[in-house]
Amino acid sequence: MASARIRLACSAILPFVVASPAFAQDKVKLSINGSVRARAETITGQFRPNTPESDSFLSFRTDVAAKLDIGAVTFGGEVIDARGYGESDKSSVRTSEINDIEPAQLYVAVRPVKGVQLTAGKFSMDIGASRLVGRTDFPNGVPTYLGAKLEALAKNKNALILFWTRPFTALPDTPADIYDNKVQLDRATENIEFFGGNATLARLFGKTSLETYGYRLIEHDRTTHPTRNRRLVTFGARLRRAPAKGAVDYEVEAALQRGLARATTSVSDVRDLKVRAGFVHAEAGRTFTSKWAPRVSAMFDYASGETKNPNTYTRFDTLYGARRADFGPLSLYGPLGRANIVSPGVRFEAKPSKRLDLMASVRGAWLASAIDSFASTSVTDKTGKSGSYGGTQFELRARRWLVPQKLKLELGAAYLAKGGFLKDAPNSPHTADTKFGHADLSFAF
Repeated sequence: MASARIRLACSAILPFVVASPAFAQDKVKLSINGSVRARAETITGQFRPNTPESDSFLSFRTDVAAKLDIGAVTFGGEVIDARGYGESDKSSVRTSEINDIEPAQLYVAVRPVKGVQLTAGKFSMDIGASRLVGRTDFPNGVPTYLGAKLEALAKNKNALILFWTRPFTALPDTPADIYDNKVQLDRATENIEFFGGNATLARLFGKTSLETYGYRLIEHDRTTHPTRNRRLVTFGARLRRAPAKGAVDYEVEAALQRGLARATTSVSDVRDLKVRAGFVHAEAGRTFTSKWAPRVSAMFDYASGETKNPNTYTRFDTLYGARRADFGPLSLYGPLGRANIVSPGVRFEAKPSKRLDLMASVRGAWLASAIDSFASTSVTDKTGKSGSYGGTQFELRARRWLVPQKLKLELGAAYLAKGGFLKDAPNSPHTADTKFGHADLSFAF
């Protein structure tokens, strides 16, 4: 079925490729760009169960992308080589950080009319605020998809995106092979379909835009990989006024999740539960007109967690979303995420110069449900007796272009002051507060 749909998408593109006047005019443009990033990071006071109390990790990511434009047709490709060294036994490092020599993108894109593009092949996606479909830059690897995508952009900036895909599973998927930097190509998942659409109205009123979306995920068991058989519909909306000097900005995004899923991945679990989940992100800030252009903002995140109702599944599934922008650094760190969380916070940002930007933030984190796993920590107390206060996170970040647009240094640190839940839950590690630091050096070419 998957191959038939891909062939159908490609057959729809072929007439445009053959008939494109650009081929006759022989207008050809080749562009190649890339980057190399080295990162050193360390963590102490681990919050995850069954992982070392402290860990260090050195990673290197090389990303090379090429595009060949022939009039209204583009052939594109991208290769990402992400390698890592020095992590401890039983480290939390996985394929998001180590994925050697992976062709992340290989596609053909056709623009039959101005403002419309149809893409088929293997590609990455970054839609809206990236909370449900995102390509974040902090991890070394990126989520990729096999399928087709239609994008339309009007003169007034109104936009429409429609897509049908099969997400790729990152390989290898065993810790030993990951730690050994084993080269194994990712595999398009035959048992998962992911499709949907996103529409943006650039000027709903004043400088406020409106984005609406709906995504469908259909998952079935594979012989070697049992699943929770998720059949999810996620629909939501986002209002946003972008930050600007001397002005108030704001953003509100909310989504509901409905459908069916099973409580576990066990092959003996054949009972479908009704999905009733959701999330909300709200943020308001102001950018001042002084020299450093400081911006102060307040933010709030909520994502539902599992309840005691035996007939429903209420933990929000963030699909293929990114979480660095809202919740802080990932890799060895990353305790907070878009599931079972209630988290208010404040953030300060400034740009002392064109080369330097600074950020500091603090946010508290509570469990939306005291009996469910807390955010992205895997710490759980099914009795609910450990309370609902997860802790308070402090974050600092500085980025400086050592050579403008070529060489950039990033320094970051995070501190998680553990609350009662992370100290008392039955499977929480008996460690001190979590401290994390990283240094990145990136070269673009």
